[in-house]
Amino acid sequence: MIPSFIRILHNELPDSPGVYLYYDTGGKLLYIGKATSLKRRVGSYFTKSHNSRIADLVANIARIDYVQTPTVIEALVLESNQIRKNQPPYNILSRDDKSFLYLCITNEDFPRPVLLRGLDLERIGIQPFTKVLSPTTKKKFLAVFGPYISSRSLRTALDLVRRSIPWSVCESGKKACFDFQIGRCPGVCIGAISKKDYRKIVRQLIQFFEGKKTSIVKQMMKEMKRAALAKDFELAAGLRNKINALEHVNDVALITREDDWDVTKSVLGRVEAYDIANISGTSNVASMVVFENGQPMKSAYRKFKIKSFDGANDVAAMEETLRRRLRHTTPSDSPLKRGRDIWELPDLMVIDGGEGQVNRVKSVIAELGFDIPIIGIAKGFDRKQDRLVYDESNAELRRITESSKEILQRARDEAHRFAGAYHRVLRSKNSGITS
Repeated sequence: MIPSFIRILHNELPDSPGVYLYYDTGGKLLYIGKATSLKRRVGSYFTKSHNSRIADLVANIARIDYVQTPTVIEALVLESNQIRKNQPPYNILSRDDKSFLYLCITNEDFPRPVLLRGLDLERIGIQPFTKVLSPTTKKKFLAVFGPYISSRSLRTALDLVRRSIPWSVCESGKKACFDFQIGRCPGVCIGAISKKDYRKIVRQLIQFFEGKKTSIVKQMMKEMKRAALAKDFELAAGLRNKINALEHVNDVALITREDDWDVTKSVLGRVEAYDIANISGTSNVASMVVFENGQPMKSAYRKFKIKSFDGANDVAAMEETLRRRLRHTTPSDSPLKRGRDIWELPDLMVIDGGEGQVNRVKSVIAELGFDIPIIGIAKGFDRKQDRLVYDESNAELRRITESSKEILQRARDEAHRFAGAYHRVLRSKNSGITS
């Protein structure tokens, strides 16, 4: 129940998607959030127990405003644009802004969307939260949107939008890519679309993330009518389907948890966990598993067959794994490298092992010019005896280990499981065993 002394603009909150805005007694904007149901989400702030930071926010709320949106996907876009514009203090303090995710539209012959974290933008000379793109930035990107707190929500939104506004991530070639075959690529791969026509698609993508969906639909409606008058019924039907998909997008998955300001989970961002598996130094393998906001993201899991040596040496195996993994990260001097083998940088790495593994990984990361926090987990007799190895002078790492040890252990255990499964497969192949 919202306290009676808090003023709500536009009367009562609707049971529909939208963005809510919290103000203090002086009219200062404190926080902006999105919701599948404004009524339920805002009400939860006043009926549930919270950590100290959210409790402090709630204690300072004097007025609530809101903007109702037709869909959750539009609430997601509006929330991001408003955070970028207004930079409310509780949004910025909820997580280090270098870990926020940004949607960047590249400036090249056939532009494409790429996802970069604030830290990645800084490496290429772009300041996160910048409202106006500098001339230098414009040479790299046509547009930059963000910050987005939930990477999962952003990726889901892009996947949904691509059904109506198909873009390409492939290079020109002779063979049609899989996305072209299912209508999610306009055919850059086979030269089926000109640069001029492709730029129209990119403009629509930019318009969508500017919050101008209505303008896109109106333009598609005009094109559909022209196609029908010209008796190009196939084109008209295709545009009709795109309009329908854009206006009736199934966006339930965009907010899987209404508690989108849960500090314990959101502060972790992307966590990568690594483990080595072998028996007496044979069939050496390594695994990389990824957790996003406390949940496994299995599509990002990777496995490595150790190639540089034979025998048992977990420290050397971990070094090889990290060197190979970091080759897949967009270089700081070439953020627009095209290809499907570019992996997003993690906010945190979890290493199965103690000081030896952690120190070797730190040296590799420093040598390659990266700055990624490392936490090692040295196994004890059981999970309660596990020892976390990290730079204890780092207050942020200390806070993460205290608040999120269980999630870190889950990631380590999943890396162990994944490495073991790959090791068994490889060992079976080497010994001629079939299952």
